[in-house]
Amino acid sequence: MSNWRIKVSLFVNYFVFAMLLNSSGIAITQVQNNFKVSSSAASWIDPCKDFSIAILSFIVASFIIKLGYRFAMLIALAVVASACFIIPSIPGFFAIKILFVIVGASFALIKISVYSTIGIVTGDSKEHIRFMNFIESFFTVGNIVLYIVFSLFIDNAHPESTEWLKSYYLIGGLAVFAFLLLLSSKLDESGVKKVSGEDDLNFFGMFILMAKPVIVAFLCGAFFYVLIEQSIQNFLPTFNQKVLHLPNALSIQMGIILAGSYAVGRFLAGIVLKKIHWFYVLAACLLLAAGMILVAMPLAKNVTFKTDTDWFNAPLAAYIFPLIGLFLAPIYPSINSAVLSSLPKEKQGLMSGLIIVFSAVGGTAGSLLTGAIFDAYDGQTAFYFTLVPISILMICLFAFNKLQKKTIAAKENA
Repeated sequence: MSNWRIKVSLFVNYFVFAMLLNSSGIAITQVQNNFKVSSSAASWIDPCKDFSIAILSFIVASFIIKLGYRFAMLIALAVVASACFIIPSIPGFFAIKILFVIVGASFALIKISVYSTIGIVTGDSKEHIRFMNFIESFFTVGNIVLYIVFSLFIDNAHPESTEWLKSYYLIGGLAVFAFLLLLSSKLDESGVKKVSGEDDLNFFGMFILMAKPVIVAFLCGAFFYVLIEQSIQNFLPTFNQKVLHLPNALSIQMGIILAGSYAVGRFLAGIVLKKIHWFYVLAACLLLAAGMILVAMPLAKNVTFKTDTDWFNAPLAAYIFPLIGLFLAPIYPSINSAVLSSLPKEKQGLMSGLIIVFSAVGGTAGSLLTGAIFDAYDGQTAFYFTLVPISILMICLFAFNKLQKKTIAAKENA
């Protein structure tokens, strides 16, 4: 297996940031308990993360080739490790928001670098889409570990306790391990650095890419996908606690079902996509995801509180709704791979920057909208709302597929 060490390093980097990024959903629930803030106020944790992702991605995408993908990842790991060791010792809503600003900025470096490095260490478009799905599935393995780790530090008897912040010490230790692993790995970036001075690879190269209809269709799809994903992921623990009346620790633990279904969905997609075109797979996934919402939300109606609720007697909706991850899982890595593998390797850094910017804005929109609907109506209405962006995403994928086919045909006839 060529480039095996750097490939393992990419998996570990993504694992660490999976835990950091997706702890925002737990943080949103916990700050409501710890600091008595509303759902809509707590939902601003996600924009702290997403705005820093978007801003830094936009700034660094044009010169990250010169900086070096490996060096950029080392910087990101060092910064978040430091934050994980410092922030938990000064608990407060503001400190937690600062933590997620740092996490978001660091992830911008990681994601651009990882996505661009995949193009270096894979041979063709089929290997690219398989590796993309596998690395994103490992991202969800980080989510599973996340829910286990954080639930160990949560005291149901004292919901106001900030002991859950100690989980970040463990994640900081993992970040140090990831740093050392990457430091000992080698990555040949000479091929992309040779052309890093070309005009269409500078800052304005991002706008040149955005002028293409196929890229516009893709970016719209990425925006609405992340809006859906973050709506569900960030507010699932809150939904479990406020709508299904689960104990605090169990509300978080049951996020394992969502994370596990994402992992399985992406792993299976890596196999299925070898034989079936990505558009047909993703269209079926969106229809099934919509079906899961229509089945699960009625089951969440009129659930009553029980003092002895545990894994074995939780409401049926708590088990069914998180399975939506099976069907949402393949969408993001598949469309990302489809657009990245169609571009020259030296342009994949710019495209990765655009992906991250639009994904971050979509995540912010999803979190704020869901938090507002939670406060104004209820959790069921908030999750029914996701049927709207699911419908829009289907249209975006249809347009992207059509335009991509035309683009490929034009290249072949040139």
